[in-house]
Amino acid sequence: MRILWTVAGILAGAHAALCLEPPTPMPPSQLVREVVYNELHDHDRHGYWRYWIEHHNQQQTQREEQVETVDGPVKRLTLNNGRPLDASASRQEQSRLAHLLGSPAEQARQRQEYGEDEKRIGRILALLPDAFLYQYAGEENGCTHLRFRPNPDYPAHSVEARVFHAMSGELWVDARSKRLARLDGHLEENLDFGYGILGRIYKGGWFRLQRTPVSPTDWKTERLEVHMNGRALLFKTIAKETSEVRGGFAPVPAGMNLSQGLALLQNDSNTAQLVPAVYLKRPR
Repeated sequence: MRILWTVAGILAGAHAALCLEPPTPMPPSQLVREVVYNELHDHDRHGYWRYWIEHHNQQQTQREEQVETVDGPVKRLTLNNGRPLDASASRQEQSRLAHLLGSPAEQARQRQEYGEDEKRIGRILALLPDAFLYQYAGEENGCTHLRFRPNPDYPAHSVEARVFHAMSGELWVDARSKRLARLDGHLEENLDFGYGILGRIYKGGWFRLQRTPVSPTDWKTERLEVHMNGRALLFKTIAKETSEVRGGFAPVPAGMNLSQGLALLQNDSNTAQLVPAVYLKRPR
């Protein structure tokens, strides 16, 4: 009997030890694949938002108010170096917006550019699961931290893919919702096109994409940094410098067109509740 109780105690202790072991985490590449799936399918159901964007460069800082519409975003310049626009700049901005609203060709061009930007972002996100090798780097503030480097077996065919695939960096994933919280990348070596004859992007370039939840289901970009330099096609210079900060996110009615979005921008209130009820209807 004592032997039986001893065996039972050993088995119970072994079972308890197994239960205390943390669950085996999924392979990091699978986690990234699930995050990318969530990000790409976000566009199928995301809301529409109003927010401000500050553009920073060495010469000046400009702030725009932007509203998302079914025709793409419509924006209005409001501050230049922290100050309201002077009379001349205000007239130029009003003229630009009037031209946009009165020109179907300009509206079509904007829709096309917006659609191309969305497709480009989708293509870049789609590269993440296969173009890089990942390893876990711990937990930070509710996020899973991963490091990545180029996957040498990945065939990067387009210029876009080659530039992104040449990056190494770090990725932070919201552990609860499996959404992209931050993505940092840097170029450790020069990237040549046509053995350097057609162009080169110089090492040391870097980017940062930082996102934040604005509702239980929606995430928005709150910071974007792109700093790349190089030369292409023998004489053309690449100097991609982007520094943006976004904030003040507020939901707006879905289905607004450009004209309705601009009317909302020109409303002194920052809330969507003051928009006429007709704006709440989706276009047929």
